[in-house]
Amino acid sequence: MIQHMSYILQKRMLIVLFLLIPLVLLSVFALYPAVYLVYLSFMSWDGYSPEKTWAGLANYREVFANKEIWAAFGHNFVYLGWGLLQNALGLFFALLLNSRLRGRNVYRVVLFMPYIMNGVAVAYMFNYVFNSEYGSLNTLLHGIGLDLLAISWFGSPKVVNHVLGFITLWKFMGLNMVIYLAALQSVPSEIIEAARMDGASRWQTIVHVILPNMTKVIELNLFLTIIGTLEIFDLPFLLTKGGPLGASETFLTKTIDTAFKFNNFGMASAMSLTLIASVIVVLSIQKIVTRRWSD
Repeated sequence: MIQHMSYILQKRMLIVLFLLIPLVLLSVFALYPAVYLVYLSFMSWDGYSPEKTWAGLANYREVFANKEIWAAFGHNFVYLGWGLLQNALGLFFALLLNSRLRGRNVYRVVLFMPYIMNGVAVAYMFNYVFNSEYGSLNTLLHGIGLDLLAISWFGSPKVVNHVLGFITLWKFMGLNMVIYLAALQSVPSEIIEAARMDGASRWQTIVHVILPNMTKVIELNLFLTIIGTLEIFDLPFLLTKGGPLGASETFLTKTIDTAFKFNNFGMASAMSLTLIASVIVVLSIQKIVTRRWSD
C-alpha cells in the first residue's frame, strides 16, 4: 500500500508518525496536568476523596488574603538578591579566566565543580559548616576569638535566608561563569583589538564593546536565575524545614505544605498558578530592563 503512495504523501505520513509519539507524550505529561491544575484551583479537594467541591474563586481570594503566604514569597527575593550577586561574580570570573592567566583551566574546573554536585550532598555538607553546635564555621570563630560572631546560622530568622542564599551562590555561580565564558569566547577578537588600537582602556573595552555583545547571554542567565530563585525548594526543605518559625519558608515550600501537610489541594493549585503568574510578571520586568540597557 505504501509503495503506491506518492513521494509527497509518504513524506507527510512519515513526518506525522515521527511527531505522533512526542505529541502524545507532551499531551499526557504536560498539557493534561496543566489543564487539570487549573481545574483543581477552582475546587475544594483534600487529595484523596473521590468527590471535589466547586469553590470558584475562593482559593484565589484566600491566597491573596493570606499574609503568611506572601511573607514566604518575600523570602524568595532574598534568594533573588543573592542570585544577582551570583551573576555578577560569574561574569567577573569569566572575564578573569578568559585572559591569559596561568592555570586558568584548573580554576575553571574548580569553580564549576559545585554545580555538578548533588543538591542533597551540598545541603548536608553545609549543614556541617553552619551547624550551631558542631559546625566548622563556629568552631573556627571560637578558635580565633570571635565568639560574638558564632551564632545559630539556621536558627536566626534574620540570617537564615542569607545563609541559604549564599549556598545557592556557591553552587550555581560556576554555571553562570561557564555560560559567560562561552559568550566571551564568541565575541569577535577583531572588534576588541580595534577598540584597543583606538586607545580604549580595558574597562572601557569591557563596558562598551564586550558586554553589548553579550546582552542575549546575560538576559538568558538572568532568566534562569529568576526562575530558580522564585521556585527554590530543596535547600530550605532539607536544611531548615521552613524554620525557625517559618522564617525560611519559600512560596514553593508553603505550596507543598498546603497540599501534602494540610491536604488542601485546591488552594495549593491556586498557589501554583499564582507563582507562575508572578514569575511571568518578574520576567517581563527583567525583559524590559535588559532591553532598555541593550538599546
